[in-house]
This record gives sequence, C-alpha cells and structure tokens, in this order.
Amino acid sequence: MTRLSHHRAVVTGGGAGIGRAIALRLADEGAKVLVNDLSLNNAEATVDMIAKTGGEAEAVGGDISNADDVDAVFATGEATWGPATLAVNNAGIVLQSRLADMAIDDFDRMVAVHLRGCFLCCRRAIGPMLEAGSGSIVNIASQLGQIGGVELSHYSAAKAGIIGLTKSLAREVSAQGVRVNAVAPGPINTELVMALSEDWRNAKAAELPMGHFGEPEDVAATVAFLASKDAQIYVGQTLGPNSGDVML
Repeated sequence: MTRLSHHRAVVTGGGAGIGRAIALRLADEGAKVLVNDLSLNNAEATVDMIAKTGGEAEAVGGDISNADDVDAVFATGEATWGPATLAVNNAGIVLQSRLADMAIDDFDRMVAVHLRGCFLCCRRAIGPMLEAGSGSIVNIASQLGQIGGVELSHYSAAKAGIIGLTKSLAREVSAQGVRVNAVAPGPINTELVMALSEDWRNAKAAELPMGHFGEPEDVAATVAFLASKDAQIYVGQTLGPNSGDVML
C-alpha cells in the first residue's frame, strides 16, 4: 500500500512492542520511517525488519526525556529525508507500585519519559510542520489515562497528561494545517505488559468485555489511519483500541 507515501515519519520507542508494530505498518504503507529507541540495537533490528519487506527506514538512539537527544533524533531525519511530516510519540516505560509505596524517583521517571518526552517531541516536530502548513502528530496515551489503573497511578497520570496535551496542541495548530491526535490503547500483548504481575494481567483481562488483550498490530492500524488523509477531519481525538475497556 502507498497510503502514507507522502510521509517522513519519526517513531519513538520503535525498537519493540507497539512502537515496532507502528514503524512496520507505516513503512508497509509507504512512509519513510526514522526509528528511535533508547536501545540503538533494538531500533536497528526494527529497521532490518523493514528493509526485508522493501521499506525505507533509518535507526537512531536517544532518550526522549532529554531535550538534546530529541533534537538529535529529529535532526537525523531532517538530514536524511527532510523535516518530519509525521511524529508518533510512543516511547514509554511501565513500573508497577501502589502509590503509598511508590518511590519518588519512579514517579519522576515515569512522567519524564511519557509526558515530558511527548512534550519535547511535539515541540521539536511542530515548527517545521507549521512552516509547511501541514503535518500530523499522533501521541500514544493509554486507556489508563482515562480510567486510572491499580498500582499504576504514576503511569495513569502521565498518560492523562498526554491526552490533555494532545487536545490543547490540536486547538493551537489545527487551523494551520497540522493535525494532532492521540491513541489510547487498552492492555496490549507486549513485553512491557507481560512484565506486569500475572495477578494484574489476569484481573485486567477479566474486566474486558472482549475478555482478552489486544495485539500491537491493532494499535499500529489505528495510528496509520490517523496519519492518513482518511482522517483529515480528526483533530484532538483520542481513539481507543482497548478491547472495550473504555466505551465513549
């Protein structure tokens, strides 16, 4: 497919899980994809997978909670293909703890990676998009940012912040041709989710109307839609591939 052949994309956290599935889907639909991950080796592995299917991609390491790293990530894409026309802010971590026992450093790191990282990437991407009068930003939130999660209050708070940031930025830039949306997945079968306790995963699956978690490819399909011209009147929206956990 070539639905996204007009896009030069940056995908953060693209070395595994949802981020890898997004990078593969965007490349499959014709986008040039810059794959960022904290682990350069993981990013390169995703690029190798894209290359095997005939897609065009480059890898770059970097911590998206660090402003200098974010600048370097986007500068790499600009030097290779030109300014990003699509930014998918996906990088994240998961740490499990009840709030009463939560280490302050764990809370701070969660907010730094998810919310600060999303802010830094949006800020870095938006200038060239506004100058061009077009572009798309897709921020990966979570259904837990909408309903909260037991032993995941720091994660839920950071993801709720991403949803608010998405709506606010959409109101600022939509009239100038830049679309900003979010995707709030439910529990997805990824390495991060599988690292949570079995008790948590079993309890969460029992809450879902579908009775099971989704797959990374389900989220990737949603991102590809939002990045496409099919979604040209979607702005400030939060789409939920979540197995029915949140119904709006």
